[in-house]
Amino acid sequence: MADVDGSYDCTVKSPLGDQKMTLTVKSDGSSFTGNVSGAMGAMDVSGEVAGNQVSWKQQMTVPMPMTLDCLATIDGDTLVGAVGAGAFGSFPMNGTRVG
Repeated sequence: MADVDGSYDCTVKSPLGDQKMTLTVKSDGSSFTGNVSGAMGAMDVSGEVAGNQVSWKQQMTVPMPMTLDCLATIDGDTLVGAVGAGAFGSFPMNGTRVG
């Protein structure tokens, strides 16, 4: 199992501009718990781990209520993935491990 645990400074390239957030991951077998925090607030998240991939859903309230589907691949200290925003499409996400 790849080491996915840590904190990542991430940027999502959205139509509203770059959205910066910090993702914290603590894995336990094939699942993880953690936190996402950024300009739009903070929330606890939980999701799945498959090798060096993590996936989770998170609720967004601004600018409208929506469930985001997030998938990221972690390679060393680099995170690359996408955030799916339903009918609005999918937006690239990248990040770097900071702890």
